[in-house]
Amino acid sequence: MKTSAFRVAYCLAALLSATSAQAAPQLKLQFPGPSETTLQRTEALASFRLAVGPYQSGKIATELTEGALDQTAWRIAVPGSSTLQMIQTLRAQIASAGFKVIFECETEACGGYDFRYGTEVVAEPDMHVDLGDFRYLAAERIGPNGKEYLSLVVSRSPENGFVQLTQIGGEASGGFKAGADTSAPAVPSTFALKPVVAADAAPKVVTDLDKTLDLGQSLVLEDLVFGSGSSALSDGTYASLTALAGWLQANPTKTVTLVGHTDASGGLASNIALSKKRAASVRQNLIAQYGVAAGQVSANGIGPLAPRSSNLTPDGQQQNRRVEVVLTSTPD
Repeated sequence: MKTSAFRVAYCLAALLSATSAQAAPQLKLQFPGPSETTLQRTEALASFRLAVGPYQSGKIATELTEGALDQTAWRIAVPGSSTLQMIQTLRAQIASAGFKVIFECETEACGGYDFRYGTEVVAEPDMHVDLGDFRYLAAERIGPNGKEYLSLVVSRSPENGFVQLTQIGGEASGGFKAGADTSAPAVPSTFALKPVVAADAAPKVVTDLDKTLDLGQSLVLEDLVFGSGSSALSDGTYASLTALAGWLQANPTKTVTLVGHTDASGGLASNIALSKKRAASVRQNLIAQYGVAAGQVSANGIGPLAPRSSNLTPDGQQQNRRVEVVLTSTPD
C-alpha cells in the first residue's frame, strides 16, 4: 500500500514538474521604439562560450554551453536613449520570462575593447558596438529540456540603439520574437572607403567617411598597402588617410581606434601581434605625415578573430587583411 502511494506521489510530482517546465514563457522582446531585424541565425545543435565574467588577467571567464542556438540582432530607432535605459527595459522582460541574470557589466567594468572583441558579436553594420558605451548580461533558466542560457549585448549610435540576443539550449525556434518593424530599408552589409581614382571623386570619399563614422559604423581603409608579412605601411599617399585626417582635424573632439585584422594563416598569437603592429603603423603615419593629433587616434588589433569573408580562398584572405576605423568618442 505504501509502495503504491509512493508511486502515485512520485508520478504526480513528475507530472507537475514537466508541466511547469513546458509552461516556461516564451521570450518575446518589446523595444521602446520602431525596430528592424538586421540579422538572424539558428543552429539545431551548437556549442557556444557564454561570457560569465569580465576581461581580466588576459582572459574572459566563460561557460561552455550546448544545444540549439538562436541569435538575432536588431537596430532600434531610439534617438537620445541611453544604453542603461534600453537594458533596464530588456532585463525586466528577461526576468519575466523566467531567466535569472548570472553576470552583468558595463563598458569599462566588462573590460572595454578586450571584452568586446573577446566575445562573439555580429559584424558591423548589423550589430554596432560603441567601444565607449555598451552593456552586457548573461542569464539562465530551467526550460523543458534542461538549462537554457542567453547573452544580451546593448549599444548605440547617435540615432539608433543596437541589441544582440543569443540563446542556447532547448530546441531551435527559428529566431526570437520581437516587436520589430521590418519595413525599414536594409542597410548595406559593408561600409568601405574605396580608393580615389580621379580628383573629382575626393568629395564623395569625404562624404562617405562623414556618414559612416557619424552613424557609428566601422570603416575599412581599403587602399592601404603593406609589404608581404610586414607590419610597415608602404610609402605613398593614401586617399583614405587624407580623408580620415581631414575629418579628425575638422572634429577635434572626436577620437577613433584603428583596428588591425589578418587572415587565418599562421598562429593566433603571431597574427594578433601583426595586426596590432599594422594598426600602430597606420596611426604613426596619420600623426607624422598627415598632422593628426596623437590623442585623437589609438591602435589595436584582433588578428583573424573578426573575418569579413571566408579564409578558404585567396580573395577572402585578402579581404580579411585590413585596418578598420571605429569611432570611440561618445556623442556630445
